[in-house]
This record gives sequence, structure tokens and C-alpha cells, in this order.
Amino acid sequence: MRDYELTVLVHPDLEMNIEPATTKIKELVEKHGGKITAEENEGKKRLAYPIKKQDYAVYCFYNLQLPADAPKKIESVLNITDEIIRYLLVSVDPRKVKYEEKQAARKPHDEEDKEGED
Repeated sequence: MRDYELTVLVHPDLEMNIEPATTKIKELVEKHGGKITAEENEGKKRLAYPIKKQDYAVYCFYNLQLPADAPKKIESVLNITDEIIRYLLVSVDPRKVKYEEKQAARKPHDEEDKEGED
């Protein structure tokens, strides 16, 4: 299982009732043997340029763990899903994960140093 990041732009008309669209994404990932490790909904934001005649979209971010054959299958379903304006599924570089872990471990030490200076 590899780590992936999925960014989904959901149709802005679904902002008030986004639950069916997010449920569909979760079921899709689980159906293909994947697991969602983190999920974040950024809300409705203005797009840099119109996509499918829409100026706004609801941004949803997911951290996933997927088997090797799952990304292609998930992408093929996301391409034909009406609720989704655009998506981006990328694999996470293991070096990035290690770097973020180091930064998180270092952060408490940095805060202690700042307190000592005051």
C-alpha cells in the first residue's frame, strides 16, 4: 500500500449538502481496497479560472493508502462523476513524510527555545 493525496473540487451547488458526494468518494476508495487516513473540507472557494462554467468549487482533501492497481480505477470513476468538477490524485514522496515527521518532532524544541529567550 502506498500513500496518496487526493484533492477534489466538488460542484458549488452541493455546498449545503456535500455529504452524498463525500460519501461516494469514501465508498469508492474502500471498494478498491484503500483506506482514508485524513480528510479535510476547506469549503467553498473561488477558482482561478472557470472550470465547466463554474467560478467556485468546494475543496476537499484526502490522504489515502491505496494498493498499486487502485489509482487507475478510482480515476476512471472520478472522471465520469457529475458532482466532481476536477480532481488530482498524486502519490506522496516518502522523503516528504520523513521530513514532515522531523519537523513535527523538532517543533516542541523550537517553542521551548523561544520561551527561554523571553
